[in-house]
Amino acid sequence: MAFISALCMASCCGKGESNMERLRELMVKNQIEERGVTDQRVLHAMRTVERHLFIPSHVISEAYNDHPLPIGHGQTISQPYIVALMTELCELRGVEKVLEVGTGSGYQAAILSLLAKKVYSIEIVEPLGKNARSLLKKMGYDNVEVRIGDGYKGWPEEAPFDRIILTASPPVIPQTLIDQLADGGILVSPEGEFMQELVRIRKNGDRITKESITYVRFVPMVHGR
Repeated sequence: MAFISALCMASCCGKGESNMERLRELMVKNQIEERGVTDQRVLHAMRTVERHLFIPSHVISEAYNDHPLPIGHGQTISQPYIVALMTELCELRGVEKVLEVGTGSGYQAAILSLLAKKVYSIEIVEPLGKNARSLLKKMGYDNVEVRIGDGYKGWPEEAPFDRIILTASPPVIPQTLIDQLADGGILVSPEGEFMQELVRIRKNGDRITKESITYVRFVPMVHGR
């Protein structure tokens, strides 16, 4: 499924770019700020990253609407509010090394790239991972590295990570990923199958604490073959 490229948007949209900017501002104001996201760095990133470049052309008119969108291969790009909320829960200050499990279209990785030092992103669906890698590079998100692989395994050679974020829901958070979380680190993820909760895990030495944030609905996180 073809995605709109930055080059195509520039040549095809013209006045549409200013309209997209206006819609993006309304998205931040009405969907994100009004629901309690207050981190100004997160809000700035949500205003900056062009969500319409990360979705298939046939749903581009819905780019800034308040719901997930299909990106092919049974996967989705998350609702803007959930992207902002999960990013805020990561408490990023710009110096962190982040692992993202579930690259998808690359949108969440682009947001993280503006807020962290380095982002390592894993995608199990090869066409999505390759497309996201190409798009992120083309758009200048040079501090993002994308790997095709099994997110349950994490990225051991780059561990530990200051932050880990999952964009698909495992039945329970994999111990492998908790092991790859740095001391003092934060992991944000949906968890569960039929009933999913967004959780935030903090690791302090041998002490692991889990905080339930809200109920959510994500695609399931799957193992590699």
